[in-house]
This record gives sequence, structure tokens and C-alpha cells, in this order.
Amino acid sequence: MLPALKKAGVVDAGGRGLLIIFQGFCNSLMGKEEVNLEFDDSISKSSDWSSSTNEQFHGDLSELDSIEFAYCTEFFIINLKDGLQESDIDDFRNKLIEIGDSVLVIGDLSMVKVHVHTNSPGIALMYALELGELDRLKIENMLEQNRALFAHTERKEIKPYGMVSVCSGSGMSAIFKDLLVDEIIEGGQTMNPSADDIASACNKISAHDIFVFPNNKNIILAAEQAKELCKHTIHVVPTTNVPQGISAVLAFDPQNSLESILENMEDARNSIKVGSVTFAVRETSIDGFDLKEGDVIGIGEKLIMAKGDNAETVAEELIDKLIDDDVSTVTLYYGHNTTDKEAEKLVEKLADKYESCDIDAHFGGQALYYYIIAME
Repeated sequence: MLPALKKAGVVDAGGRGLLIIFQGFCNSLMGKEEVNLEFDDSISKSSDWSSSTNEQFHGDLSELDSIEFAYCTEFFIINLKDGLQESDIDDFRNKLIEIGDSVLVIGDLSMVKVHVHTNSPGIALMYALELGELDRLKIENMLEQNRALFAHTERKEIKPYGMVSVCSGSGMSAIFKDLLVDEIIEGGQTMNPSADDIASACNKISAHDIFVFPNNKNIILAAEQAKELCKHTIHVVPTTNVPQGISAVLAFDPQNSLESILENMEDARNSIKVGSVTFAVRETSIDGFDLKEGDVIGIGEKLIMAKGDNAETVAEELIDKLIDDDVSTVTLYYGHNTTDKEAEKLVEKLADKYESCDIDAHFGGQALYYYIIAME
């Protein structure tokens, strides 16, 4: 798109292409079958996007040993020879592609910037000398960088305990990270991690004993199987939902013995009452309710206990049926289809209704569930 990049024979950063893909997603969700090659520039940034939802990138050091090309090679070609054509620069680029990857050749007949990962930096330089003079050469050994990073991780002090949690939603992940859980595995109702996924997450932690919180009954077996694949000792805390996992993590006290920690976590997960607000995926009759696809339903104690066409109304009705005199705290984790304002309005209504309870809401970002409700 940009004239300078078009002249250099390279694509741009791909942002427009990505938006076109998103437009295709949107068309599919809206049921539009026609193929429209004209890009809809009306897509705009969401107004309620908050920087607080951004997550810090964490590199996966366990993958550092998969380097195929050892030398990061960068340089400029200046004072290009007379008679060269743009096609000669294209041929040079193709030669680099044959001996490496991450190839970047940008420029014109006045100057060319080159970047390539290769095992033969000398050959790359030889090809470049056919075009002109070399300037500002930099060749870095990525294998040595790799070894240095591994050495740094191996020097880390091994701590007595570590924690791994399975959850879905950026907000849920952030909550577990705030509670100092070492590794988060993406998973939930529709995407269950394998035993190998869980073992790999545990192997990244420098700890003797690692507590795993499956947070879903369908993941507990995989977590148990991970024990055979992990180099550390795994202790599976059989949490069946995220609020149980959060409660168990909050009960963790590294000053206690292993037996006491596990006992406290078990007591914590069993002391919490959990409900959820989601939607019916098909027409059916169950638990005394006649449901049609899309109906909002409230689930508690493995039963459908409320039904309606509004998530907040159903959540309120569900809480009415689950709450008792022992409950002092109600926490709402709202999903990505629920707005901050909707959750705040529900909190205010519940606070007026249950004055003796602490009512709070946190962004969970989970799919499928408008609200996951924890009562303690």
C-alpha cells in the first residue's frame, strides 16, 4: 500500500490484510454470504477498550532450543554498481531465502538494508558484494544467546511450591496472575488442555511441588495423567470451576506444611457456592423449564434454576435461590459479552437488596457465560 514499500517490492505490516480477515469473520457471523472484495473502512476501535485488559508478553523459554539458523546477519549495501536493475535486488532476495529465513531486503538502487537468519553468513555477504559495497555489518550468534538464556533460567533458585491454573478469559487469567499463580493454561468448557499441555506448563516452573487447579471436572483426569509426564511432583486440587480455583489459591500459605496446604485448599474449594448465567444452545425441556435456543438460563447446583431473556435479571433470580444466611460475600465474574455498566448496575441492585453482604464484580472475559457467581 505504501509507495516506498511497493517500490522496494515488499508488503506492508499487514494491518489492512488483518482487518480484511476480521471483516470476513464479521460477515460470517452476520450471515452475509456475498463475497465483497471492497474493504469496509467503517471498522473502528472499540470505544470501551481499556489498556488494563492488555497482557504483558511472556516468552516461552522452553522453545528456545528449536533454532534452525544460527546467525542473525544484518548489513547495508551502499554504492550499488552501475547497470543494476530492480530485478537484481529481487534475485538477491531470492538467494537469501534459499539459505535462511526471516529475510528482509528493503531499498532501491541507492541503498539496500538486509536482514537474514542463516547458517552461512559468509555466503550472504558474498551475494551482497555482487551488488555493491557493505556497510554497518552485524552478525550475532543466536545459539550463544539461546545458551545464555537457558543458563539464566537454570541458575534460578528452586522454590518449594509452584501453581498452575486452567482458565478461560483474559480477566480470569489476570486474576490468577495477580494471585501469583506461575503458569496459566487456556482452557474451559469447549477447549480442554491435554495431559502434555499441563505437564509442559508445570515443567516451566522451578519448584519441587506444583499445585494444579483444573477448574473444570473434564480436565481433572488430564491433570492426574500429567503426573507421569512431569519432572516435578504434581498435586491436583480437583477444582471444578474457576471460583473454586480462586478460593483454593487464596488459601495457599507457603509457610504451612504440604499436608496442611492441601487440606486448606480442599476446605476452601468446598466452602464456596457457585452459579452461572449462560444461554440455551438448543430447544429442550429440562429441570422443569421449557427452553428455546438463545434463552438466558441460570445454573446452580447442577440444575437450571432460572430462565429469562436478560442476563442481569436471571443472575438476580439465581442468587435469590442460592443465597442463604451463611453467605457474606457475593462475587460476580462477568464475561466478554457483558459490559462494565451492566455489571455495575447489577452490583448496585444486589447491594441494596442484600445489605449484610459484600457484593463485588470483576471482569472475567470468559466466553459462553454472562456471569459466573461465587458465594461464600
